[in-house]
Formats: sequence, C-alpha cells, structure tokens
Amino acid sequence: MTDHILIERPETAPYVQVIRFNRPEKKNAFTRAMYQTMTDALRAANEASDIRVTVFLGSEGCFSAGNDMADFLAFAMSGTMGREVLDFLGALATAKKPVVSGVDGLAIGIGATIHLHCDLTIASDRSLFKTPFVDLALVPEAASSLIAPRLMGHQRAFALLALGEGFSAAEAKDAGLIWKVTTPEALEAETLSLAATLATKPPEALRIARDLMRGSTEDVLARIDEEARHFAAQLKSAEARAAFEAFMKR
Repeated sequence: MTDHILIERPETAPYVQVIRFNRPEKKNAFTRAMYQTMTDALRAANEASDIRVTVFLGSEGCFSAGNDMADFLAFAMSGTMGREVLDFLGALATAKKPVVSGVDGLAIGIGATIHLHCDLTIASDRSLFKTPFVDLALVPEAASSLIAPRLMGHQRAFALLALGEGFSAAEAKDAGLIWKVTTPEALEAETLSLAATLATKPPEALRIARDLMRGSTEDVLARIDEEARHFAAQLKSAEARAAFEAFMKR
C-alpha cells in the first residue's frame, strides 16, 4: 500500500470505488508501489458485489505526469518495464466493471493512454493530453498503438503517439479519447455523478452491454506484451540513455 494512492468510497456515490492519485508534489507521477495499489483495487472491484464502477481521479490541475522518472531509470538498468506496470495494464484492460475517469490539467504518458481503457472520461477545459514516448526514445504502451488508431484514425493517433503533439480537452473529445468537457470546478462532482448513475443500472445488463461493445481483450493483451518487449529493448538503448540524460538536465 502507499498513501500516494487513496482508495475511497464516496457517501454520495454508492457502489462506486475511487482510485485517487495523491502525489501532487510530483504531479502524480506513478511509482511501482502506486501501480501495485491500483492493480489491487481493480482486481478487488472485479469480485466485490458492493463495487459496480471504478473512478480514476487526480488532484487539482494535474491528473498524472506519467511514470516516475526514477523508476524509468531503474527500469533501464533492469531492462524491463517492471512487473507492477504490466500487472496494472493487464488489470485495467480486463476490468470486469465500468471504469470512469475525471481529468483536470496534465495527463501525460500513461496519464493519457489510461483513458483508452476507460468507458467514459470527463475532462476540464484546461486539460492537456500528451504522450512523449518517442521523445524519450521509447515506444507507446498500454496497447495505445492498437487502440488509438482504431479510435481516432492513423493520422491523429500518429500525432499523439509518435509526433508527441499535445491534445487539448476539445481536441481529445473530437478524437474520441474523452466523452465530455467541463470546467475545473465542476469536474469531480460531474465525474462522481456520472459514476453513481452508472452504478444504479441493472448490473448484469450493464456488464453484457459493456462486454459486447468492448469485445475480446486478447488482441489488447497481446499488444501490451508486444509493446513491452520493444519498450524494454529501447530502455537499454544508447538513444534512450541520451534522451533521459537530456531530460534530467532540464
């Protein structure tokens, strides 16, 4: 467990579990311990009769800046993405119940690609979605190289994942990455209200409808693994080492 992730059960939203990022001093960058706590919460929701919806929320002005750079450097030394990261991505891709997210501010790297696995995302109008994978001499993750082109077409997906172009909330909505744009002040209340509404639906009918729309996860899990192999190889590369050193000197 880590206090950088808070698992909450709001009184105003019965049957809703909130996974709240609580590391604002580091822009909610994810550590291995944070990934483990999120994985445990997703897996618990699969089996809990009193949880029907899971919600991801960040802090004011920042959803997540992505992976913690110290962990990135440790991954580079070990030549792997890390078991905790892959466990989380697998748990997210195979979550049995609806997943909702509310974004205010920065959503970088996995902080952006996580929404490809969410059923509904609301973002504030000051949000920014950006994936600087190639800038760090790395490759896309979370099966984003598969899901994003399906969702938004090759060119917009290429702009996001390869060019590293930032998407505003309006652009993310137009691309199909998120569902709705609201104000920062209304973001959390609207996200929890949406989750609470979903939680009132007949759960078995909701499960079937969701499964029909999402389809098989086999190709998604296979792409997560394929991306991870390339990611691990790039972490050990000279160009990644140079990119990390340049980043740390900023």
